Amino acid sequence: MRARRRLHTKLKLATQIGEGIDGYIIGGIGMAMGALTTDLHLSTVMEGLVGASPLIGIFVGGPVFGRLADRYGRRPVFLVDMLIFLVGSVLQFFVTDGLQLFLIRLVMGIAIGGEYAIGAPLLSEYAPRKGRGRLLASLEISWYVGYALATVVGALFEGVHGGWRYTLASSAVIALVCVALRGGVPESARWLLSRGRREEAEQLIARYGIEIDVTAELQETAEPGRQGLRALFSRRHLRSTVFASVFWAALVLPYFAISTFWTQVFDALNMGDNAVAALLVYSFTAVAGVTAGCLVVDRIGRRRLLIPPFWITAGALAVVAAWPKSTPVIVGGFLFFIFLNAASSALTAVYPLEVFPTSLRATGVGFATAMSRVGAAIGTFLLPMGLDRYGARFVLLVGAGVLAVGGLVSQFLAPETTDLDLAAAARVPKGRGELRDQPR
Repeated sequence: MRARRRLHTKLKLATQIGEGIDGYIIGGIGMAMGALTTDLHLSTVMEGLVGASPLIGIFVGGPVFGRLADRYGRRPVFLVDMLIFLVGSVLQFFVTDGLQLFLIRLVMGIAIGGEYAIGAPLLSEYAPRKGRGRLLASLEISWYVGYALATVVGALFEGVHGGWRYTLASSAVIALVCVALRGGVPESARWLLSRGRREEAEQLIARYGIEIDVTAELQETAEPGRQGLRALFSRRHLRSTVFASVFWAALVLPYFAISTFWTQVFDALNMGDNAVAALLVYSFTAVAGVTAGCLVVDRIGRRRLLIPPFWITAGALAVVAAWPKSTPVIVGGFLFFIFLNAASSALTAVYPLEVFPTSLRATGVGFATAMSRVGAAIGTFLLPMGLDRYGARFVLLVGAGVLAVGGLVSQFLAPETTDLDLAAAARVPKGRGELRDQPR
């Protein structure tokens, strides 16, 4: 059906570009940090705050935008969120001190939280059951591509006077394209069903040939229960909330902290003056890793893509910490960490969407996003001080410990949701490793 293909293409592009701009905004600061620290005379504390500001903003934006999307609909939040990106991107060019940059990037972080809470949930609610994992995981490819692109742009402006301003403001171009794409995107049929608007939902289902188990969605709507953030901590949803929050935080904390202050980590490991080249390798290895994760997520299942890489990456960082003066160990350990961490990160665009029902999906994803960024923000804020006081070995061992916690929690709480309808996936007992007993 032509209308369905056209809608899917538009929605996929609008969501992927939105995810890409998230990575671009966070990645751009890594290349710009050194120059803007000098130009704006940032203290170590303010340097940490500027680096962590988007992550702090996500803590607010995820739950707030998620709740708004569950209450008032996916469509309006989807557009407003990108307008915030556009304005914030332009304002970064004109900052004159660290506080201004911190506040602007804090607001942009709120918008990033909103993007996580609305973009992927909207796409998932239009996605077919078969291949849903690959489609959603492709959003993470966009994130890493955006991150890598920001690294390239930052490298191009590195020798330009005030080049960091152009690096940070360049995200406005991407935001403008995304705003244009998001006009005309219809409301989610699953959300309409969850609000009792069955006639409108069925019109969309018929028009676009959407694959939805209407009976299951209506059954979910008919079941009594609390709404909003309180519902996440009910007996019914608590395990989903804990799992989604912890596994996501454990994946992103080491990655964000190390990549944001890569130059300092590189210097602390006495690896010479090739930090920019190494960061480019770091970024593109991550793109390769998340692409691999996207390709296998529906083949090997969610649990296999998540749990073994947690333990392997924890071991990789621990090995680098044990032999911090060996170049082959540092290079090999970081490549293993980056590739497998990024491969598992494909699931951050999949699992949180599958473990919550439609009526709570955006709120649940928004809250999990917030919790994941709390850890990442703390790590990003503390890493430069940890390097100064305790050195690279301590920082790497902490990262390994965080990954091990993620592996342990996922072992007991991660469900297997491959190829299930969204309504059925949200009902799978957490920690179930097999699919065969679950209704399709």
